[in-house]
Amino acid sequence: MSTFFDLPFEEPPDEAPPDEPPARARRILTVSELTAQIRGSLERQFFDMWVEGELSNCKVWNTGHLYFTLKDQGAQIRGVMFRGSLRLLRFAPKDGMRVVARGRLSVYDPKGEYQIVCEHFEPEGLGARQLAFDQLKQRLSAEGLFDARRKRALPVLPRKVGVVTSLDGAAVRDIIRVLRRRYANAHIVIRPARVQGEGAALEIARALTAIGKVPGVDVVIVGRGGGSIEDLWAFNEEVVARAIAGCAVPTISAVGHESDVTMADFVADLRAPTPSAAAELVVARKDEVQARIDRLSQRLDSSQSSRLHRLEARLRSLEARPGYGGFHGRVLMRDRRATELTNDLRRAMRDGLEARARHHRGLRTALDTFDLRHRLAAVRGRLQAATGALEGAVSRRRLRLENRLAGAAARLDSLSPLAVLGRGYAVCWNDERTRVLRAATDTAPGETVRVRLQTGELRCDVREIITSNGTDDH
Repeated sequence: MSTFFDLPFEEPPDEAPPDEPPARARRILTVSELTAQIRGSLERQFFDMWVEGELSNCKVWNTGHLYFTLKDQGAQIRGVMFRGSLRLLRFAPKDGMRVVARGRLSVYDPKGEYQIVCEHFEPEGLGARQLAFDQLKQRLSAEGLFDARRKRALPVLPRKVGVVTSLDGAAVRDIIRVLRRRYANAHIVIRPARVQGEGAALEIARALTAIGKVPGVDVVIVGRGGGSIEDLWAFNEEVVARAIAGCAVPTISAVGHESDVTMADFVADLRAPTPSAAAELVVARKDEVQARIDRLSQRLDSSQSSRLHRLEARLRSLEARPGYGGFHGRVLMRDRRATELTNDLRRAMRDGLEARARHHRGLRTALDTFDLRHRLAAVRGRLQAATGALEGAVSRRRLRLENRLAGAAARLDSLSPLAVLGRGYAVCWNDERTRVLRAATDTAPGETVRVRLQTGELRCDVREIITSNGTDDH
């Protein structure tokens, strides 16, 4: 089978052989004609369609037309939206936004490129998300979370600034750069958290709770850089809104760009259009604070100087009046009289104080005479003297009594029967110890007697009795 490239370049002969059919005449098209036919074919076949994809390379030219690229994972197509249709949109198309575009397919002749001419954009899935956003906003507003009275003022120069964002994004670098430039002494505490995707809202809420408990944190910035509505949706979740409302320190919401509005912006104490703007709102430049102080000082000096000039002018005006003639001399005379009265008053006060001081010293002396401490000291002295005398008398009397007792004891010892017994004598008792036997005849043979010695006692039976004349008495 022959192709177009197999044909000869020379013109065919005027007459063909009678056994072959006549050759078709070639139709040569210009590039413009071919492009016009392609454009017409595409516009007839794809005159009204819906295309889903992600926007990129969005740019509005000075003509007011929007040029963009609509793409997905496998392909891309250039597109344009003319300014008449662009003005009817309720949102600003931006890079990264997934949309459903309505339009027709056409060809741009100068470049030979086919493109989609859009008449309308709808953000993908915006209807369900918008409904959820509106319902949550209404519920939180009814609870008072958006009330301006609960908004807290930011500190002028916070010492410690908390930041809740992702470490991978540009937002944290922008915040650090601005804080270091405007207030290098600020202490920055960063609590990293995922800011998009599944589970990002819970991480942001936990990070806000944790950084609010850090000692010394004065203000917290929570946010991220720009992105599509899906990327920013974590900041529209209820758990994040309630975490911001419950944060112990003032909170600034810095989510996306200035046109992006999230639930965090309504609940936070202050909304910043971008993370960099949030850092600028947190701290004022030192030179700005110093300049403000200088301006206030100048205003104060100027106000004082103006008031002083007005008072001086008023005083000169009053002095110039006829009624005040000789006023200065009268003031001097009054000043002299006041000085004299002041001296008299001082002298009278001094004399009075001296008299009262003398009276006080007299009363003090009299009081010292009747002072209980002095009286107690005298009584204590007499008591100590009497105690000493009593102790001496008691000692002497005890000595005399001890001497008398020693003498009596000596005499008692000399008269004691025990002393006699100690010399070898004994005392004889009857058996019942009721009677002392003084004679041998006081007992009879066969009876029992008791003999008391110096040490111990004897119980004896009487066998015989010998009288003093030497006879036995049986």
